[in-house]
Amino acid sequence: MEKIRIAVAGVSGRMGRTLIETIMQAEDMVLAAALDLPGSVYLGRDAGELVGASCGVKVADDVEAALARADCLIDFTRPEGTLNHLALCRRSGVHLVIGTTGFATEGKLAIQDAAREIPIVFAPNMAVGVNLVFRLIDVAARALAEGYDIEIIEAHHRHKVDAPSGTALRMGEVVATALGRDLAECAVYDRQGHTGERSPDAIGFATVRGGDIVGDHTVLFAGTGERIEISHKAASRTPYATGALRAARFMRSRTHGLFDMQDVLGLR
Repeated sequence: MEKIRIAVAGVSGRMGRTLIETIMQAEDMVLAAALDLPGSVYLGRDAGELVGASCGVKVADDVEAALARADCLIDFTRPEGTLNHLALCRRSGVHLVIGTTGFATEGKLAIQDAAREIPIVFAPNMAVGVNLVFRLIDVAARALAEGYDIEIIEAHHRHKVDAPSGTALRMGEVVATALGRDLAECAVYDRQGHTGERSPDAIGFATVRGGDIVGDHTVLFAGTGERIEISHKAASRTPYATGALRAARFMRSRTHGLFDMQDVLGLR
C-alpha cells in the first residue's frame, strides 16, 4: 500500500514541529509538504531542520502547490488560516484534519458545508486519552445528575490565544448534553465580586494560563461529602500528533463526510 502523503500547516509552530517529527517516524506516511506563513524565516529551508533532522521537503508558503502533492492536510493553526486552507482543500479534493480551535459559528458552518465534498476530521482535541475522557464524563454526568455541582478547569501555556480551550468547551458540551441542558444557557465563565449563591444547573469554567503547560483538563463533580475528578494531563504534544495521524488514516478510504475523534476511535 502506498504511503499517505501528508502536508502540514504552520510547521514552525510548536504543534507543527511535533507533527513533522511524528510523520517522519511513521512507516505508512510521508511528509509531502511543509507550509508556513509568508515572510517566515524558515521558508526555503529543509523542514526536517525544525526537528534536528533532514527530510528533503522545503518549507513553503504556496498552499495550492503543496496540496497538489498531498493526500491530506493537517492544520493546527488559527481559524482564519484554517478556513482559507479549507476552501483550497475542497477545491483540490484533499482530505483535512483540523485541530484548530476558536472558530466562530460561521467557521463551523463552513467546515460542515465543505464536508459534503471532502472528508474532514474536526476535533477540539486529537489525543486518544482526551477522547476517552469525553466518554467517561458522559457516563459520570448521567450517574451524578442530581446533587453534584460541575466545574471544568483547564490550564495551558502562556501563548494560547483562546479561552476556555476548545477541549474544555467540548467537555462542557458533553456534560450539558448528558444532563439535557443547553450549555449556552448554563455556562458560567466569569466570577467576580458578590456573585450570589451558585446555581445548581450551572456548568462553571476556570482558565489558567502560564509557562509552558501543554494542556491540563479536569471535570470536577462536587457533591456533599465527596468530590469526583476526571482529569487528563498532557506532558507533550505527541499525543495530539499521534491522534491526528490516526485521523488521516481513518479518512483514507472515505470520499466525504464530517467526523471527529470519537468516530476515528470507534467510541460512538
